[in-house]
This record gives sequence, C-alpha cells and structure tokens, in this order.
Amino acid sequence: MLIKKELTIMPHYRIIVDISDRALYLLDGNRVVRQFPIAVGKMLTQTPTGEFKIINKQENPGGPFGVLWMGLSKPHYGIHGTNDPASIGRAVSHGCIRMYNDDVLDLSSLVPIGTRVTIRN
Repeated sequence: MLIKKELTIMPHYRIIVDISDRALYLLDGNRVVRQFPIAVGKMLTQTPTGEFKIINKQENPGGPFGVLWMGLSKPHYGIHGTNDPASIGRAVSHGCIRMYNDDVLDLSSLVPIGTRVTIRN
C-alpha cells in the first residue's frame, strides 16, 4: 500500500513599500501576490527608506491608527489603518504607512511578526 503525503509549502512573504507609487506590495518570494494603496509621510515628516521588520501588532488602537497597528523595527514607525480613508493615496502622514482598515486587517492576517519590510522611493 502506497501512502501519498501532501507537501504544503508555506509562503515566504515580504513587503515592499513604494513611496512614489503610494503602494504596498506583498510578495511571495519574488512574485507580487497583493497590492494595496497607501498614504505616506508628508514633506516635513517623510516616510523613512530602508530595510525593516514587523516587530509587533496591536488591534483596535483607535484614533488615527484605525483598527490595527503593525510596528516596524524603526521606533515610532508602523503600518496601520486610518480614521481618515480620504487620506489614502496622498502624502499626509507623520511618516507611517497608512492603509484602509480592511486592507491592513487583510495584510496582517497574512504576514507574521518578523516579516521583512523594504521601504523605497
């Protein structure tokens, strides 16, 4: 009797934030699997560029952070929801990456703490 074993391959997610496109891309390896519109930092409080990791998640922070906060390894910066959905697509934040609340919940359900986040112009 031959037993066939299913091999499940876990996705290897990483995030690329493109400031000029105002878009967040979720990649599995080198393949884009999701794209989300975002708001980024305004001129005086620009979104930092570089390599970071998601270090924590907090649901229901409320206020300007919307329904969820995902903190980055750069202190005081994160990817979060918003209480101002009209701001998405604009350069208006204090440097964080804002997403629609439904989108940030969707993204958070896919990526674990430790996920690599590349922020670039």
